[in-house]
Amino acid sequence: MADFARPGNGMQNVLVLFQKSSYLEGMSTLIDRRRAREPHPAALGTGRVNALGDGKLTALEGQARGRGAGVNMSGRFEAFSRSLFDDGWQGLEDLVPFRTEVFEEKPKTIITKNESPDISFDRSINPYRGCEHGCSYCYARPAHAYMGLSPGLDFESKLFAKSNAPELLRAELSAKGYAPKTIALGANTDAYQPIERERRITRGILEVLAEFNHPVGIVTKSALVTRDIDILAPMARKGLVKVALSVTSLDPKLARAMEPRASTPVKRLAAIEQLSAAGIPTVVMVAPVIPAVNDSEIEAILKTAHTAGAREAGYVMLRLPHEVKDVFRAWLEANMPQRAAKVMSLVRSVSGGKEYDPQFGIRQTGTSPFAWTIGRRFELACQRLGLNRSKLKLSTGHFRRPPQPGEQLTLL
Repeated sequence: MADFARPGNGMQNVLVLFQKSSYLEGMSTLIDRRRAREPHPAALGTGRVNALGDGKLTALEGQARGRGAGVNMSGRFEAFSRSLFDDGWQGLEDLVPFRTEVFEEKPKTIITKNESPDISFDRSINPYRGCEHGCSYCYARPAHAYMGLSPGLDFESKLFAKSNAPELLRAELSAKGYAPKTIALGANTDAYQPIERERRITRGILEVLAEFNHPVGIVTKSALVTRDIDILAPMARKGLVKVALSVTSLDPKLARAMEPRASTPVKRLAAIEQLSAAGIPTVVMVAPVIPAVNDSEIEAILKTAHTAGAREAGYVMLRLPHEVKDVFRAWLEANMPQRAAKVMSLVRSVSGGKEYDPQFGIRQTGTSPFAWTIGRRFELACQRLGLNRSKLKLSTGHFRRPPQPGEQLTLL
């Protein structure tokens, strides 16, 4: 069946094609839509459009200006797809630009557990869903499909804030059976993305962790993390925190193209310097390493970050799960058209001929002579600089569960 989009949603010239999805029919989403026959309210009027009408992924120039993704494909679970056509009444160039919208999400729990053997933590907290930094390669993009939204432009312009995260965290840490282990903050989407300046959810989470003396590892691309030095420095003196700054490139033009709303490389390095000066252990992450795009900068990034105060380092090869490969390919074609074929050829070479290999133990580093070379270069650079001579293991020995209202205080 076919129907026209409702007027007033900024997409007058959109033909909506409806296809019933058996997966969506019985799916229980994170916002309690137990029978998801309708798209999430945030999806209405998003402009997930296709200027060619052929199922490919195309966005209009101007709409995506200042964003990382140049496309806004429908998610893999969606019941609706939209194709754009010009009926002569309104020019396609009149469509409004994508603007950042923030929706409230009220989860019932906030600590996420995982059993992945190739990451160093088994629990994490993500204060936000979606990320305004707009990194074209972000492996978290496919998660937006579960919300009935696009992993493309929707991912960076339609965000969800978990405002009750500090309260949920306090309740979960207060449970009598809780056993502390390091929590990763911002493992999926950046906990210090621009909306954190106003929302301050991440800061609220840190205040709870500090109250409980709970260890936390932070990964971010934002210099905003220095705002919370007043909380992080006392935690660092107890061995409760380390902060990793991801530095993908020292070239400001390349960084702006890949990560349009993240802090500039200079500000990230300055953040490492400020955190280190405050006694907070810092890590530099060269992540992701993109063949023929930023792999030539590995040694320079490590050297500059070491000078700024980082004493640990890590790297991750580019990962392109699900819709990420489409977003990244479109970004390559728009920004590096003459190099795009070479980049994708090298990406396939490190993933066993595929654009992504999800196998544990392989997905982070790849497997090929090229991938081995990247790993060896990284190791040698770290050895020369003295990075990773020792790795700080955060302490769980200081953890304490504050007395709860109505509880009898212990004598010891």
